[in-house]
Amino acid sequence: MIQFLNIAGTGPIFGAIMGAKFGAAAYLWIVLGCIFAGAVHDFLSAMLSLRNGGMGLPELIGKYLGGKTRSLMLVFTVLLLIMVGAVFVYSPALLLEKFGGDVTMWFAIIFAYYILATMLPIDKIIGKIYPVFAFSLLFMAVALMVCLFVKMPAIPEIWDGLSNRALTVVPDWKQDLFPCLFITIACGAISGFHATQSPLMARCLKSEGNARRIFYGAMITEGMVALVWATIAMYFFYGEPTPGHESFPGFGNKGFSTAAPTVVSLVCNHWLGWFGGLLAILGVVAAPITSGDTALRSARLIIAEAFRVPQQKIRHRFLISIPIFAATLGLLLWQVGNPEGFNVIWQYFGWSNQTLSVFTLWMLTVYLTLKHKPYVITLVPAVFMTSVCATYLIVSPEALNLPAGFGYATAACAGAVSVVFFFIWKKDVREREAKQNAEKTA
Repeated sequence: MIQFLNIAGTGPIFGAIMGAKFGAAAYLWIVLGCIFAGAVHDFLSAMLSLRNGGMGLPELIGKYLGGKTRSLMLVFTVLLLIMVGAVFVYSPALLLEKFGGDVTMWFAIIFAYYILATMLPIDKIIGKIYPVFAFSLLFMAVALMVCLFVKMPAIPEIWDGLSNRALTVVPDWKQDLFPCLFITIACGAISGFHATQSPLMARCLKSEGNARRIFYGAMITEGMVALVWATIAMYFFYGEPTPGHESFPGFGNKGFSTAAPTVVSLVCNHWLGWFGGLLAILGVVAAPITSGDTALRSARLIIAEAFRVPQQKIRHRFLISIPIFAATLGLLLWQVGNPEGFNVIWQYFGWSNQTLSVFTLWMLTVYLTLKHKPYVITLVPAVFMTSVCATYLIVSPEALNLPAGFGYATAACAGAVSVVFFFIWKKDVREREAKQNAEKTA
């Protein structure tokens, strides 16, 4: 359960809601991505960390992809974790504001909790408070799933087509289904952030036999949460004969352009009543808070591991944590002062998150190849996600903003080049192994 809470941020909720705007293709991505990419990614990265003494992700990447890649991933991973911390302070504070106080007060409370969770041993605060968060989160998912079965709303189905459905509502919709769907829905399908959390639990495992249930199972559970919210959002935006948002009167309801936190608030309060809505919203709040705290904790441990700084003494933890807290706070204040700050950070977070999954998948592919294991299970998602991230970098308005056709050509080239380089490397490895074996038997 702790692993599930570590990885289940706002991604399977807000990401699924935003991804549902693309239509029924979101269902396929969540199901297939979760089973064949995300869960494999999480389980194998955890096992690799476990068999390397709980080694952090940048160190693992350096071991199998080289020292230069390690240095790049060290900076990249820490920046991603700081973004996670900043984003996952902002989004729960907006929801908690509805229960009293202002956003600034909730910012301060959540950030203070992050500081404690980052500094204290994992069993002192995280292990004690997580069962409460877990109950709220599971109540939210189960209660809303029951509501869906009771109401059985008419929603777009896969057999209705997999094209970009947003274009039927907003003809000038600027986000292409490929690659934007696969960046928007990350934590419900595959997320590089999860691999940064694996060492935290890997260091606590008493037996490898529990790993598949914990790591593969946590990702499948997260995918189920994403499916629930994608289905709700599909009804909210595309319900038939009229979109569901027309039956949810309330502040902030802007129809198709309604923000994801507002969708959560409207649906929970109208479907579950005041008390049920309160528990459900607390579950939604728990998801980002329980990922944000461990994100900053992971950043501290990754830096400590990279620079060989022991973490037994509290002053050593402060030495590393102060710059992390300062950077997170600065990013948070920028979000508050910029009307589009959250959306901008979310887009960069989404791309960075999936790019990290690319490096993790290639690392796992190299490991499986070296161990003569079936590497195809990670090679296929590695090539696909390489194409997704390369295309997004080309076509995204936040990046190069070039024509989609050029982006698709780039995706094909990126995928093809990565496959060619992999098999050239694999051939070289096998030749060196054959030579070494021949020398041993000579």
